[in-house]
Amino acid sequence: MELNFVNWLLALLPVLAVLFLMVGLGWGGSRAGSAGFITALVLSLTVFGGNLTLVAVAIGKSILLAADVLYIVWMALFFYNVTNESGSVALIGRSLPRLTSDRAAQSLLISWVFVSLLQGVGGFGVPVAVVAPLLVGLGYTATQSVIMASLGHGWAVTFGSLGTSFVALTAVTGLPGEALAHDAAVILGLACLISGALVAYVSSGWTGLLRSIPMLFVVGALMGLTQWWMATNGMWTLGSTSGALAGAMVGVIYVLSPLHGGREKKVRAGNEDGSRSIILAMAAYMILLVMAFSANLIAPLEQLVDRVRIDIAFPAVTTVFGWQTPAESGRVISVFGHAGAILFYAGLCAFLLYRRAGYYESPTVWREIWVKVRRSALKSTISILALVAMAALMTHTGMTQIIARGISETFSADLYPLFAPFIGTLGAFMTGSNTNSNVVFGALQQQTATLLALSVPVVLAGQTAGASLGSVLAPAKIIVGCSTVGLGGQEGPVIRRMLLLGLIPVAFVALATFFKLSGG
Repeated sequence: MELNFVNWLLALLPVLAVLFLMVGLGWGGSRAGSAGFITALVLSLTVFGGNLTLVAVAIGKSILLAADVLYIVWMALFFYNVTNESGSVALIGRSLPRLTSDRAAQSLLISWVFVSLLQGVGGFGVPVAVVAPLLVGLGYTATQSVIMASLGHGWAVTFGSLGTSFVALTAVTGLPGEALAHDAAVILGLACLISGALVAYVSSGWTGLLRSIPMLFVVGALMGLTQWWMATNGMWTLGSTSGALAGAMVGVIYVLSPLHGGREKKVRAGNEDGSRSIILAMAAYMILLVMAFSANLIAPLEQLVDRVRIDIAFPAVTTVFGWQTPAESGRVISVFGHAGAILFYAGLCAFLLYRRAGYYESPTVWREIWVKVRRSALKSTISILALVAMAALMTHTGMTQIIARGISETFSADLYPLFAPFIGTLGAFMTGSNTNSNVVFGALQQQTATLLALSVPVVLAGQTAGASLGSVLAPAKIIVGCSTVGLGGQEGPVIRRMLLLGLIPVAFVALATFFKLSGG
């Protein structure tokens, strides 16, 4: 199809519809995503030369892509609720500040390290909802608490939630995780330092930030490097989790060491929770790491759990204008070796451990956990299904290619790297999700980079890093955080200040993407 402004605008219409409905009308992701899908479906059949066979193939592939992501979403929420209902999450959150009376160090342990750990295994708004009230209890204002808890984990979203957003990026682009992990992890590792610096600044001003520089570099470097090592060795589902756990260990060692002890008097880290053990509270995360490492590194075990796979072949399809999608398999899903399955195994072991230890008060806690999982995941499920189907239709009918061509003819190869991360940020800000941003814009960024002869992995790293940082700025997530600290209905000032501070790491990511491409 010939590229002209009308075609370009029509191709962009499904994305514009989603953004307008969510921002302009305040619709949720499930409703707006469904509207975007219907818009893409109508355009596919009327304007862009699709047919029912093409639609069926695109939707069939999208179901497999969405299932790959949703398997992790549901099981991550299950794992989180198992630990949260046992009181382990609250115990860890209360224990860390007792290690030091330095306010900046306290804020970094809670709203940079601990909140990132929660993002690693849970996400979906959980980190802010859990951490913001803890910060209020430590004496921070409600506004400070929401801002610190939000900004502190922005770097951990892409490889958090057991890699949901990263898996979505690989799914919609068709590129292997090994090809994308290095650049994404490098840029997000650098963003980790900026996220920590913002937390220290909001907590204690410039004085606290300057005092925290050694801790920022020691802990931040370890978190970023650990995430990079995990991601580049095929274990991106544990990137943020491992990074945050490493940060927690070295952070505790640091605040208890002479490097930090000369400045502030320590607070005795006693056990105020009676028989509840911090070691037992951390056991669930240790179980998860051991199981994930075993499934990835022990070859016989990996072969065993990967025996049952869903692998469906799809035929080639072509539009009346000649845009062709070759015959190929859809997303292959390992039923028992998937990251979602590993989350379930770890959650089940943790549940049995905590029940034996008497950490659950309700006799029906198993049912209550699944009720909470269903309530939390249902809207996300509809949203992801609709948006993935929309993106698949746009890709199979050439709409994504048309949009990419228009952008490539507007921006030069020199300037586009500065622009790419902000596309990711915009998508996450509007949809409230790094995953959704990657689904909607991942293929677009890929094709634009190809047309501009830019490194696709670096541009996609800018996309997902921008989306990672932008997701914590989304009004939907800020509203959740505000509701937990008594700021319901007073979100406006929080959002304004969040945007002023939150765009700093995005700009940093844009510069990092630009210089990475400039340096080859």
